[in-house]
Amino acid sequence: MTATDEWADCLEAIAEHQDRKSFVHLFNHFAPQIKGYARSSGLTGMGEALADELVQETMTNLWRKAHLFDRSKASATTWVFTIARNLRVDLLRRQSKHHTTLSSDDLWLEPHTEGDGSDWVAQSNMERQIRLGIAQLPVDQRQVIGKVFLEDKSHQEAAEDLNLPLGTVKSRIRLALKKLRVGLEVDSHE
Repeated sequence: MTATDEWADCLEAIAEHQDRKSFVHLFNHFAPQIKGYARSSGLTGMGEALADELVQETMTNLWRKAHLFDRSKASATTWVFTIARNLRVDLLRRQSKHHTTLSSDDLWLEPHTEGDGSDWVAQSNMERQIRLGIAQLPVDQRQVIGKVFLEDKSHQEAAEDLNLPLGTVKSRIRLALKKLRVGLEVDSHE
């Protein structure tokens, strides 16, 4: 029996009988390799904990999804590392350095302090500019802005309502806020 057959047999034993001995055997073999993969693919630059998290999540998925393994479609090693690669992408997205420094509060300019009504006029003009800016956003960005700022939903709730990944919702909000901010800055300088 080859090592490839041995790992495939272990996966099938996990799928059919939740065989812990087979899982331990796979863990002892693949965990160091997955950790090495994490280190060589950039996760360690963000901390050793992420490499450990990749191992843990990969092995947890291996346990839960062993029933999906089909040795006629891929070797056990390919299947395990496909799981690891997909999880690595998810980890990198979560740890992305694309966190926005903008918040919805950044859209509003400082209020006027005069008592002659100019503050109301300025506020009214600002609201009109924001409505126009939102109307010019792409539909996908307009949807998430509406859910989060108009319907007062959390990012997670917006993701669930729109059936989108949380990271996609956050990215769309970040892009929309940047576009709105740029639009407001241009209009205020004119």
